[in-house]
Amino acid sequence: MSHESLEHHEHAEHAAHGGNKPIALLISVLALFLAFSETLGKSAQTEGISLNIKASDTWNFFQAKTIRQTAIRTAAEGLDTQIAAVSDPTVKAAMTKQSEAWRATVTRYESDPKEKDGRKELRHQAEEYEHERDTQLARYHHYEVASAAFQIGIVLASATIITGMMVLSWLAIGLGGVGLAFMAIGMWAPHAVHIV
Repeated sequence: MSHESLEHHEHAEHAAHGGNKPIALLISVLALFLAFSETLGKSAQTEGISLNIKASDTWNFFQAKTIRQTAIRTAAEGLDTQIAAVSDPTVKAAMTKQSEAWRATVTRYESDPKEKDGRKELRHQAEEYEHERDTQLARYHHYEVASAAFQIGIVLASATIITGMMVLSWLAIGLGGVGLAFMAIGMWAPHAVHIV
């Protein structure tokens, strides 16, 4: 049990012994939802970081393909200019064959649906990783807001026990609702509300 959870559990026990069972129950429920939002937030953050690394690696592969494609294209163009100066038909045929092979490689580097590692496919994959990363990070930010709402709600509910001011418990319930709303947004519509 984490330090925060233990502390919230102690607040709930103290409230229960003081005759404030409804407040103790409120603190316990808020602590439960806090644990959920923290777990979901950490999971979304970890997945976002992983997807960011995958996107970066894919863009690096894309750039490497671009460099190789440019080098091979340049070599083919250079060879084509030399072919005109060659008079021997056997040498000319061999040079033409090499030029065509290089041009085929250039075309394959541009798009290779079979291997899925042409520039076109790599760009598409990197953009998908970026979109998924952005979704996970949006989820993370919503879960963070939910966690903050639950934590403040727990503090207000605990203050109700000390002060006897029931308005604080109503504010705690309201913050619990805000926390639940942000958890729901994070789960089902992470791009609906833009936080960062």
